[in-house]
Order: sequence, then structure tokens, then C-alpha cells
Amino acid sequence: FNTLANSSHHNLTLDPHLFSLHTSLTMTRGPRQHQKRINAPKHWMLDKLGGVFAPRSVTATHGLAESLPLLLVLRNRLGYALNARDVTTILMGRSVFVDGKVRTNPKFPTGFMDVITMPGSGDRFRVLYDTKGRFVLHRIGEKEAEYKLCRVSKIETVVNGVPTLQTHDGRTIRYPFPGTQVHDTIKVNLKTGNMKQLIKFSLGNICMVTGGRNTGRIGEIVNREAHPGAYEMVHVRDLAGNTFSTRRSNVFVLGEGHTSLVTLPRGKGVKLSATEDRKRRLTKAKKNSRRQRK
Repeated sequence: FNTLANSSHHNLTLDPHLFSLHTSLTMTRGPRQHQKRINAPKHWMLDKLGGVFAPRSVTATHGLAESLPLLLVLRNRLGYALNARDVTTILMGRSVFVDGKVRTNPKFPTGFMDVITMPGSGDRFRVLYDTKGRFVLHRIGEKEAEYKLCRVSKIETVVNGVPTLQTHDGRTIRYPFPGTQVHDTIKVNLKTGNMKQLIKFSLGNICMVTGGRNTGRIGEIVNREAHPGAYEMVHVRDLAGNTFSTRRSNVFVLGEGHTSLVTLPRGKGVKLSATEDRKRRLTKAKKNSRRQRK
């Protein structure tokens, strides 16, 4: 077809039916199933020279930019596997649970507040953020692994007048507690999937930032600024007394007052300056060198 179309020696006209058939045979069908490694999210921390492609999360509970595939969790973060084939072998053993359900797809996305359990090894992790916006697998206890926190993203009434709510991880819960609003946080039992507790989005509550340049920082909600026609801003103060602001959609309430319903990662969400971070890393490097000498 290209030869005939580009040839100046033949004054021919292509049949539109044949051209449409040629186009349908060369174009891809359905959503993309792959991605280049250089285009992967930066917080996955994949080395640029480690290969051409990177695992692409399937469409599930979390979006591509806000998720971490199980393949990277087991191979890159935990070191339980050396390559993708080992990860597939582990998952096919049905020994990895995400939010209480067996997951066998290496590309299944895990996101913020997800609970990853492995009964065989006794490991239990909660997916959180550090102050640099990267995913952290925070080790938790057995009782804490029975629930998770979800942010309410939408409230609507469905068929037969049944009130429902939708959460940030794709859950739909029927008959929520009265007074539940968007941006509130609910405590969900992973065994039953029912709503156990409601935490309102109000001043004085502890929260974590899940988007923007302040991702991973933890603090107390001190003020809210309403801007009609624009984004509502929220001011947060961390444990060190530093105050910063972010959009309301980036704030995830963790508990009432200063009491968090989940254990917090190391550092308690206080972001260090460049100088403080460098000093901390140098001190840690000196301690490691002394241990090696001994």
C-alpha cells in the first residue's frame, strides 16, 4: 500500500475499504500493557540502565502514578526475589495477601494505606509515604493489619435510594454512617469490608499529605482557606513547628486530635532540610564504617 501510494509512476487511487483494513491490521487494540522504564514514576526508584521496560500496573484499586506493583514490592523493596520469574513463583503459591485477598498478578497495584500480609513468613506491611514522596513499607502488628483507613472521595444515592460512598482505593460501601462527607476518613475492617469508625475532616486532627511537594509530611490541621472558584487550601503544622499549606484534596486525616489510628513511619513525618538530611546521612555512614572495622 505504501509503495503504491508514494509511487509517482502509477496514478492509482486506493480502495477505501482496503485502506481501512490495512489501518485496522497495523493499529493496536485496547489499553497499553507496557511502559518504558524511563517513563515510570520517579518514586518507584528504578535505575535508568536496568532495562528498557518497567512493569505497568493493571487497572485496579489505585492509579498508575499512585501505585507500586507487587513485582517491585517483592523484588526491589523487600528483596524476596531476584527477578520477575521468582516473583511469579511466589505469587502463584497464593501466599501474598493485599487487604486480606490473595493476589497472584505481579502487576497488581498497591497504594497508600494498603496492607500487605504474608502468612508464611509472618510479615505484615502497610504502604505509606516518606517525607520525600516515596512509598515506604511500614512493618505493623497483627491487630493493626486487620483494618485500614480510607478517604471518602464521593457520596451518592444509587438504585432504590440506597446511600453509598466511594473511597480512594475504589471501594463502594453501602449505608455509611450519618454525617459522612467527602474528604472524611473511615476505618474499614478488612475481613468484613464494613465501616467501623468515622474521622471527620476538621481542625486539630492529625493528617498526612498524599500529594504535591509536601507528600509524606504529617502534622495537625490548623487552618482552612476557602477560595471560591479555585482550590481550597489547608494549613498544616508538623511536630517540629513548621507550617506549610497544600490543597484540601491532598490531605488524608489519620485520627482525631494528635492520636493516629495507624503507626507512623520513622521520623513522624517531619521533613528535614537539605543541611539536616546531609548531616544525618553522614552520621549514619560513620556509624556503619565503625561497625565494619570492629
